[in-house]
Amino acid sequence: MSELVVALDFKDANSAIEMAEKVRGIAPWVKVGLELFCAEGPEIIIRFKEMGFKVFVDLKFFDIPNTVKGAVRSATRAGADMLSLHALGGERMAIAAREGRAEAAVEGDGPLLMAITILTSMGEEDILFPIPEGIGATVLDLALASSQAGLDGIVCSGLEVEAIKAKCGNDFLCLTPGIRPASVSDDQRRVVTPAQAVQRGSNFLVVGRPITGADNPAEAASRIIAEMEG
Repeated sequence: MSELVVALDFKDANSAIEMAEKVRGIAPWVKVGLELFCAEGPEIIIRFKEMGFKVFVDLKFFDIPNTVKGAVRSATRAGADMLSLHALGGERMAIAAREGRAEAAVEGDGPLLMAITILTSMGEEDILFPIPEGIGATVLDLALASSQAGLDGIVCSGLEVEAIKAKCGNDFLCLTPGIRPASVSDDQRRVVTPAQAVQRGSNFLVVGRPITGADNPAEAASRIIAEMEG
């Protein structure tokens, strides 16, 4: 079954924790991104874990293999349940990330390692260099390479999930940002509704502003989960 991840894109812990309290017991996951992590550090991961959430740490690691290995090791020790790293980092970086996870994991296999391909905020016109085969084909190539490097899944648009599953297998996880109810329009480009994402096979749906910007975040999260469950 697909799971909802609430993106807590806030500038400080107080704001993020206040919002987390509103969706506590409704959404199983929260996402910690760059702004919140840079403001509060690993302690914010620990705080959300104490609240009972699973935590997706979305820092999009992209560096030399040894640096990424250390970053994944540290995030694993902090309690992250899922991490993101760029597929363009290549096989050696992916292997180093797996090694860092293995070194720090205390129980189980440690956090899921999810590869970033092309950001869902980007369209063809945003790419600064030619991609003759187009975004879709590039995403598929990066997904397959990530699967072969032993990563757990991919961060991708809901528009690409079916093709990724067909190429990499159903066990290769797909996490889909850019989830928007049909009535919402903002700066995301390659978007789908919650129901469409689930129908196409997304394992995790990341939703931010449609929940955190709602008058009643708990109600908004519940509506999205209801749509996910059909």
